[in-house]
Amino acid sequence: MFRLLLATAMLLPSTAIAMDLSFEWGDTPACNTGWPDVIDSPVFEVKDVPEGTQKLKFSLKDLDAPGFSHGGGTISYDAETLIDAGAFTYKGPCPPNGKHEYQWTMTALDFYGDKLGTAKAVRYFPE
Repeated sequence: MFRLLLATAMLLPSTAIAMDLSFEWGDTPACNTGWPDVIDSPVFEVKDVPEGTQKLKFSLKDLDAPGFSHGGGTISYDAETLIDAGAFTYKGPCPPNGKHEYQWTMTALDFYGDKLGTAKAVRYFPE
């Protein structure tokens, strides 16, 4: 019986909805020293966040210097679509020479901290 249920579940179409994340650098201060300051997060727009999400975890990665940790933050989520600037602090973008490509990753977490979904958004800094 278990095999029949498993086989049937594998044939059903997926109803998973992909989350969407976008952001603007906004008032992010200019920096080109390679030594970033801890600054307020930008404004984020989130869509299609899975039902049951209690928290959103954000992390920033410099795709041109992936070994450097910019950190991020975790916030409570209450079905809003705009996450205000300053919701958390992180080490801001600060490429030492020219533009770098940065990727924000947002992870939706349930009450227990289990991952419900992930979304990513990429932009250059400075633009």
